[in-house]
Amino acid sequence: MGKIGIIAGREFNERVRKKSFIFTTILMPICLVAIMFIPALMMNISSDEKKEVLVVDQSGLVGDRLQDDSTLTFTLSDQTAEEVVGQQHEGLFGILIVGSDVLTNPSNVQLLTYESSTINIESSIAGQISTILESEKLKEYNIEDIDTILAAIKTNVSLKVKQLDATSGDTKESSSVLNIALAYIFGFLIYMFVFLYGNMVMQGVIEEKSNKVMEVMVSSVRPFELMMGKILGIASVAVTQFVIWVIFILLVGGGAVSLLGLSDVVASAGAGVDPAAIAAAAPIDLDSEMVAIIATLTDPAYLLRILGGFLIYFIGGYLLYAAMFAAVGSAVDNEKDTNNLQLPITLPLMVALFVMLNAMQDPHGPLAFWCSMIPFTSPIVMMVRLPYGVPGWELALSIGLLVVTFVGMVYLAGRIYRVGVFMYGKKPSFKELAKWIRYR
Repeated sequence: MGKIGIIAGREFNERVRKKSFIFTTILMPICLVAIMFIPALMMNISSDEKKEVLVVDQSGLVGDRLQDDSTLTFTLSDQTAEEVVGQQHEGLFGILIVGSDVLTNPSNVQLLTYESSTINIESSIAGQISTILESEKLKEYNIEDIDTILAAIKTNVSLKVKQLDATSGDTKESSSVLNIALAYIFGFLIYMFVFLYGNMVMQGVIEEKSNKVMEVMVSSVRPFELMMGKILGIASVAVTQFVIWVIFILLVGGGAVSLLGLSDVVASAGAGVDPAAIAAAAPIDLDSEMVAIIATLTDPAYLLRILGGFLIYFIGGYLLYAAMFAAVGSAVDNEKDTNNLQLPITLPLMVALFVMLNAMQDPHGPLAFWCSMIPFTSPIVMMVRLPYGVPGWELALSIGLLVVTFVGMVYLAGRIYRVGVFMYGKKPSFKELAKWIRYR
């Protein structure tokens, strides 16, 4: 263990002093924030130019009731469809033709465009026509003041969700928005960390092997000790980076709370005060969902479950995959030869990413359950499930299987590593790697 510690320390010191470590430590939180918020901002950015649509209404029910909005302007035409289509129209986006039997045949509506349409434009037009036709059908029932009645009965329900403890019967605030956000962020972080730092192990082994450094080092340490030292050293780099990010987030979050005057709101949410009272007393406009998010983030048990789970599954997943990446690096002479050998390693990670999307919608479904038990996918999938709450026995079984598997994988990878580090000029097949494992 002393030799492994020396190697791990050397790997740690070498990598944390690189400019790339400093840049990624600073830029990664910024990139994560950008990934979350820039798409939403981009969707809200639209051109000020309105698109003009010429309406040919053969039914006489729709044309004069279409309302202009932020993107569309409707102009009613008194010409026939054939006449309008046969003419040149400067600056026109499209022609909307409403059939004469649209009330009984709602599909008899066409939009002819001079440029590509978008789903938002089509949804806006179809939604307006649907509302108009529904109103016309209601008139057939001869109900007086139907518009006033419909406006009076229209009700928007604000659903307040709380999580119930089946044992104690206590309730606590729950936010599906926060759960899905944390599931996505931590699931993606596990994937990124395992793939990034696993590749770092592989590239380091290839570089040292090609520079003949291995031949000098194995005179003092065994190949297995060398592999474990490299894996643990790079893992300590990743953990250091994660701790820095957590401290950064806590400092920025605490500063934002103080700047916005939300200290009392956070204290009240942590004390279990009614969300409605918190929202009413808040210095800025807060809805019930935001209050639930604040209350959840101030729950120590919730934060411990998420952050503790991340560390456990990152370390377990990293050790599992880093051992395989190290074995691949020791088996080849250059990075170009790793493509075929990397496929069995990267495939489970890609599968876990796809299952992650399913688990965010159904965290307790059979697919999410089994993939959170299988060690090759559990680091990502279980991190997606953790914000929604996972029974203790499932968590214990998942971690136990992950530990057993990475111990076994480290053993197998070590046997490949001890042979591969001395192999040059040959690209081994999977069959040959199996023979290396059996060598005594």
